[in-house]
Amino acid sequence: MSYPESLKYTKDHEWIRVEGDEAFIGITEFAQKELGDIVFIEVETVDETLDIEEVFGSIEAVKTVSDLFMPLSGKVLEFNEALESTPEIINSDPYGKGWIVKIKLTKPEEVNDLYDAKGYKELVEA
Repeated sequence: MSYPESLKYTKDHEWIRVEGDEAFIGITEFAQKELGDIVFIEVETVDETLDIEEVFGSIEAVKTVSDLFMPLSGKVLEFNEALESTPEIINSDPYGKGWIVKIKLTKPEEVNDLYDAKGYKELVEA
């Protein structure tokens, strides 16, 4: 299992790649393995400003449907359109082409409360 050092992580198994005042959000390799084959992603919150922990969408796998929670407060700028036709990208490339949304941070200081790679690895492998 990989835990890229350049990312931040949440207890809900989401990763965050911060780029200035924007961030890309996806689910971790651990999460996609737990869910199994991903068949559908729904995000209807583009252009909405959401607080940390609010639901921004859902992810459907063969086994289950799970809510996706905002790891940081922000405005949802973009949904990864590639996931509409090929949601399984999340299974094959969760940290790259499998990103789900891009947001504009409204409270950048919240990044300090996220796990680094080492902390997330300890959480998952505990």
